[in-house]
Amino acid sequence: MKGPEERPTLISVYMDGASEPLMHSTPPMPLKIDTRSLDDGEHVLRIEASDGQGIKGVKTIPFRVRNGPEISVRGLEPGAVVAGQVSLVLHAYSGANEESWKPELAEVPAPIPTWAWVVMIIIIAWAMYYLVAYWNP
Repeated sequence: MKGPEERPTLISVYMDGASEPLMHSTPPMPLKIDTRSLDDGEHVLRIEASDGQGIKGVKTIPFRVRNGPEISVRGLEPGAVVAGQVSLVLHAYSGANEESWKPELAEVPAPIPTWAWVVMIIIIAWAMYYLVAYWNP
């Protein structure tokens, strides 16, 4: 039996360290977060629950929002040390929010990797050796 000083369990939801909750209610509490109202990047959802005796439990859930276009940068890595002029290739693309999305726009042009050149040279050298060694006109 509940005493007069006991309160029902209450859940409060906070976003990114806010002092005012997004909402609070008694459980079970459905919650929908519209990420379109949040900036792209890291966010933290903090859920606090207090039982009828005032004992509080806290759960934090970090998450990342990416509603905007994906940005790719070729030619500069995070934490790189550079000097002189730096040539970059910048590209931004999205898909879910565009009416006529073209998949080829999501491709970032990149040079042929060195390992591919090495493999191609080995294959050509082997073919030339085979041709010279076994060719009998």
